[in-house]
Amino acid sequence: MSNSFFYRQFSILVAFFICGVSTYAQNVVVTFQVDMNNEMISSNGIHIAGDFQTVAGFGGSWNAGSTPLSDTDGDNVYSVTVEVPSDTYEYKFINGNSLGMAESPAVECSVGFANHRVITVGSADLVIPPVPFNGCISSIKFSVNMTGHTISPDGIHVMGDFQEAAGFSQNWNATSIALEDVNGDNTYEINLMLPNGEYQYLFVNGNNVLEVEELSLDCSVMGSNGTNNRVVTVAEGTSNPTYCFNTCDECDPNLNTDFDTYWWNDAVFYELFVRSFYDSDGDGIGDFQGIIEKLDYLNDGNSNTETDLGITAIWLMPMMESPSYHGYNVTDYYNTESDYGTMADFEAFLDEAHARGIKVIVDLVLNHTSNQHSWFTQSANNSNDFRDWYIWSDNNPGFLGPWGQGIWHANGGDYYYGLLWSGMPDLNYNHPSVKEEMFNVANFWLDKGVDGFRLDGIKYLIEDGTILENTPATFSLLEEFNDVYEANNSDAFIIGKVWSNTPSITPYVQNERLDVCFEFDLASGILNAVNSGNPLGVQQKMQNIQGSYPALQYGTFLTNHDMDRVYDQIGSNLKKIKLAASIYLALPGIPFLYYGEEVNMIGTGAVKNVRRPMQWSEEAYAGFSTSAPWYNVGSNYTTNNVAVMETNSSSLLNHYKKLIHIRNKQKALRKGNYLNIESSESNMLSFARIYENEGVIFLSNLGTQVTNSSLTLTASTLSPGVYFVSDLYNNQEMGTLTINGNGGFDNWQSESTELISRATRLLSL
Repeated sequence: MSNSFFYRQFSILVAFFICGVSTYAQNVVVTFQVDMNNEMISSNGIHIAGDFQTVAGFGGSWNAGSTPLSDTDGDNVYSVTVEVPSDTYEYKFINGNSLGMAESPAVECSVGFANHRVITVGSADLVIPPVPFNGCISSIKFSVNMTGHTISPDGIHVMGDFQEAAGFSQNWNATSIALEDVNGDNTYEINLMLPNGEYQYLFVNGNNVLEVEELSLDCSVMGSNGTNNRVVTVAEGTSNPTYCFNTCDECDPNLNTDFDTYWWNDAVFYELFVRSFYDSDGDGIGDFQGIIEKLDYLNDGNSNTETDLGITAIWLMPMMESPSYHGYNVTDYYNTESDYGTMADFEAFLDEAHARGIKVIVDLVLNHTSNQHSWFTQSANNSNDFRDWYIWSDNNPGFLGPWGQGIWHANGGDYYYGLLWSGMPDLNYNHPSVKEEMFNVANFWLDKGVDGFRLDGIKYLIEDGTILENTPATFSLLEEFNDVYEANNSDAFIIGKVWSNTPSITPYVQNERLDVCFEFDLASGILNAVNSGNPLGVQQKMQNIQGSYPALQYGTFLTNHDMDRVYDQIGSNLKKIKLAASIYLALPGIPFLYYGEEVNMIGTGAVKNVRRPMQWSEEAYAGFSTSAPWYNVGSNYTTNNVAVMETNSSSLLNHYKKLIHIRNKQKALRKGNYLNIESSESNMLSFARIYENEGVIFLSNLGTQVTNSSLTLTASTLSPGVYFVSDLYNNQEMGTLTINGNGGFDNWQSESTELISRATRLLSL
């Protein structure tokens, strides 16, 4: 088992990370601190809540009243010290003792849609620098490229006069801060929270001062420690370059183009809920034949037309037999949901999709079954050797789930384990028959011709006592699963749902486990950036992502079937909604479009509201069915539907069509790496996608005023020379741009760089 689970990179501007050799059960002392000087202190005191509370001995996690902080010296800095195993945790400070009094830090120092702080704990004790309640302190990345050097068995470290300010016990200690190459690009890095100021540092190939780099004064200063040291200034919005070890050269790993891509890097996926897509037989429920009738809307199979949406892959939400509308509690893994049609109907859909060049992946629910599955009923009755297919206890163990929920459910005097719901008992993968059977299920569907799977709830597959997620046994199981599907179809694509922060996701794509996971931090970062008019969150999250995953290997999206629709999150502002679509479809990764987002469907609150029937026309029931549908259609269906929006050239639907077809045609947008472009305007999001000698420059004005930024690209792999610039979206020639000897440009400003409020340009070089 790889130790990578314990040695994770920590989220930029979010977490404080220290790395070292550890075992899964090791407890580490962590001190949380919050500065309350600018706050009125609640009479109920200051508390902290997070997903660390269960393992720290405070009862259930996200309990707002069980973990108080204290101010022992009267300086209004409140702290608490806990012991937790090495892992990544999310948390928030609370001015009071209820979650309604919790802070909501800015995106610069939080993750996810709930704006949680995050910390990754390694093997050494941590004293996290105090952060302002509801605020951030600066963070900086230390990053060194070790290409051409033999890596010391003791690892790569950084030391300097910043260590005590960052919460370490001693400055210039060569052993306490280990860097990690998470994604295998020979670049070792770490992000640390630090107070603003100027600091000196050096990288160490090993863990003692005899292995420290030696620099010329061209890029260093003589320090009080008697060596030539690198210098970094920490302030809001500043960054620190990646250096080559022992040289003055900058070595940006993102200039490397020698990385693998696969068919899914050329794809745009469409997440489709069969029950809600189109009803072909008038029973109010969508079905496989309904999808077939609407395939030409998604992709007509003709690359010369652009009237279709242009997607090239489909993710089908659960389509196996289930007693629930959503299908996530399966009763028969070898059959289709009868509401959707027969197996022959599914096979016909698969053939029709493949004939149009559309790949198809299906939801595979590995973690749990329905409590109506015959496996569970036999397990509950202790019959036919099925007892150990699930997890049973003769008494209630009493501990709670990751968000404080009850997870042990009474049945016949015993208790069974079901993390998500009593109707979804967890399978016991420590029982060999379970593993063998679920591998057989995967092979069954691959043999049917599906192109891969989306795996639901995988971080909960195997438990270790009270540790319910991200266990080494789960990673081992996924490695075995990888062997199974690769042996059946080496081109199969597996994407996992790990709804967590980036550092917690990265182990799932290491050591040949999964191909890709969804990138949740980036999704929230895009929506927050569009709402706030500030691109910093996207830029920072992209910097973190690039150091966390193999190049381009992550799933991008705005929303999915468990989240409020974009329309509701952004406030029905069409310009902002178009902006969000432009950003994620131009970024690296594998984009997923949730059905109905292209026609601005509404949906908030209960998850059924975000899984409503698709809005095809202004006819009764939104053209979804000829009879009352399984769930009511959205109230905006008469204006926001396919038929109406197809006729409006400036509609969101036609915006999506343009963007997807542009991405399909531009290799740089499918295979090019991300290079940040510096802008003179703070509300401008600008980056380049470079592939071989092709480039696309993305410019997006997130602000409310017309702007014309001065843009600088430090370097790229483009050959020097004069390039013609064209606007891909409007099909206009925009003059020329001179690329310098580094493959970049300095202070470029022209008609091409002028944008009105909340406008985007995709410029081809």
